[in-house]
Amino acid sequence: MVERNLMIYRHTWPVILAEIFEPLLYLLAFGVGIGALVGDVPGLSDASITYPEFVAPALLATAAMNGAMNETTFNMYGKLATDKTYESILTTPMSVRSVALGEVCWALMRGTLVSTAFLAVVSVLGLVHTPMALLVIPSALLIGFTFASIGLLVVTLLRSWQDFQLIQLVMLPMFLFATTFFPLNVYPRPVQVLVEVLPLYHSIELTRATFLGTGGRHLAVAVAYLAVLGVVALAIAVRRLERTLRS
Repeated sequence: MVERNLMIYRHTWPVILAEIFEPLLYLLAFGVGIGALVGDVPGLSDASITYPEFVAPALLATAAMNGAMNETTFNMYGKLATDKTYESILTTPMSVRSVALGEVCWALMRGTLVSTAFLAVVSVLGLVHTPMALLVIPSALLIGFTFASIGLLVVTLLRSWQDFQLIQLVMLPMFLFATTFFPLNVYPRPVQVLVEVLPLYHSIELTRATFLGTGGRHLAVAVAYLAVLGVVALAIAVRRLERTLRS
């Protein structure tokens, strides 16, 4: 599956470039533009963290989420419902489990490329101040794995192309409110509890901890949360995909 996707994306590589430029545009618009008005981020323990430094790792986590979800929802649904690609693939010795793991691995490879390119650009912009920021790349891999597994599960639940609006109805509020642009403590406590349940919140906590070199308890909690969620979602998704493709 990975080899097949590599062959296809040799001719559609601008799609991956768009995934790299999207977080950069957000960084320029919000991190740099609005950051000039905000200055330091209030409510953080380290007052030296500037707004662009605060926003950059969150945008990287969002890019990893979007890339993984797009690959295992939109692209996979086309193969399932329209092109019937997997029906042909399953006439070979490949199993449904191999198909699922192959699509997840491909999503991880795309995430690695996007996160590496984004980290290189923000380093050139002078936003990286610690070697620990290199851990952003394996962090993005974990985020990609979690959301690719969730996407794999979601695609088995879709009934038509119109259902993609429901996906955006969930992902857009997560992007806006999961501490992407402001810290958690701006919310009242009941809202904080709701935000802390979101997978994107833990993804952002993970990338911020590595990008800024802060580490701490949030890093361990985020890793455990994302790993467990990804494994559980993948296990359920494989079983549902087996029923979908064998029915």
